[in-house]
Amino acid sequence: MQTWSVQDAKARFSELLDLCVQTGPQLVTRRGVRTAVLVPYDEWMRLQASAQPTLKDLLLAADAPTNIAVPVRGLLQRRVVPDVA
Repeated sequence: MQTWSVQDAKARFSELLDLCVQTGPQLVTRRGVRTAVLVPYDEWMRLQASAQPTLKDLLLAADAPTNIAVPVRGLLQRRVVPDVA
């Protein structure tokens, strides 16, 4: 993966984009700190498709089920454990 400073990436964006498409992801740094990665569209779509939603995302989704069965607490009998002395 080739590294580009922000200044070079801005000045030579067409070259950055061409290299991204031809050779793969390109790393962009700002003041020496890794800041962003430019990836080809096909790779981005593959990464998005393989990402799993979190439980929070599933529960907050517009089409989340509203009738989730939650067991009532306190109705189960506890087992008796004999004292061992």
